Amino acid sequence: MVPRPFRTMLAALTASLALSSVPAAAQFSNCQAIASAFPNARVITVASESPSDEYAVEIRYIGHSTFRITAPDGTTIATDYAGAAGAGPVPDVVTMNHAHTSHFTNFPDPAIPHVLQGWGTNGAPADHMVEVGEVLVRNVTTDIRSYAGVEPDGNSIFIFEIQGLCLGHLGHLHQPLSDGQIAEIGRLDVVFVPVDGSYTMNQETMMEVVSRLRASIAIPMHWFGSYTLADFLTRTRSDGMEVVMQSEPVLRVSLNTLPRRPTMIVLPLSFAN
Repeated sequence: MVPRPFRTMLAALTASLALSSVPAAAQFSNCQAIASAFPNARVITVASESPSDEYAVEIRYIGHSTFRITAPDGTTIATDYAGAAGAGPVPDVVTMNHAHTSHFTNFPDPAIPHVLQGWGTNGAPADHMVEVGEVLVRNVTTDIRSYAGVEPDGNSIFIFEIQGLCLGHLGHLHQPLSDGQIAEIGRLDVVFVPVDGSYTMNQETMMEVVSRLRASIAIPMHWFGSYTLADFLTRTRSDGMEVVMQSEPVLRVSLNTLPRRPTMIVLPLSFAN
């Protein structure tokens, strides 16, 4: 089984990169460091008959663009939070984007310790680097369309780094990513992708974004009806990605259980704990 040797190698690599590039007191992104050192790399693992769940991150699809992500230590995140985060305890972290009111709320539950807006204030873009439990949350901003034409830095791609795993939520992405933005995002193992084909971007361009991010797992979101999703999955298959229609509402994934081939995993809506 791969787990501990692989995790030990990854930890040693990221530690050496951290020591050589940032002050000791600074927060440090493993996902960026590995991507900078190996720009064409994608993490793969050898399949195991009994992969360990010890380091698994739990992902539930709540609906629209909201996922409930739970780290092994119990730290919980709700993405594109508009007031609902699924059943269970109040999340430790919520992230929001404001392209539409279905992606944010002006009245988040006051019990939520960390409410992270994906848009800036007073002319400055949102800039987050927050450690909560064993989770590091950071963001990379992108422009969005608005009534005024373009709103600079109006959307954030939030990246969650958990037990060496790198997860990226594209939010309400309206544009292809620049080389600079790809570099800021760094390595992704799991990417959450809006696939509506109109409110965000056309599906062909979105697939190009997915391809450039080189994630092992892509999870579709922000689709309106089965036809939209089916159309995107057809494009996915034609681009050579595996497609898995998961019947269970929970995906558990770790560095030890990433698929060997890029895979699109479709999650059903979840309303359970």
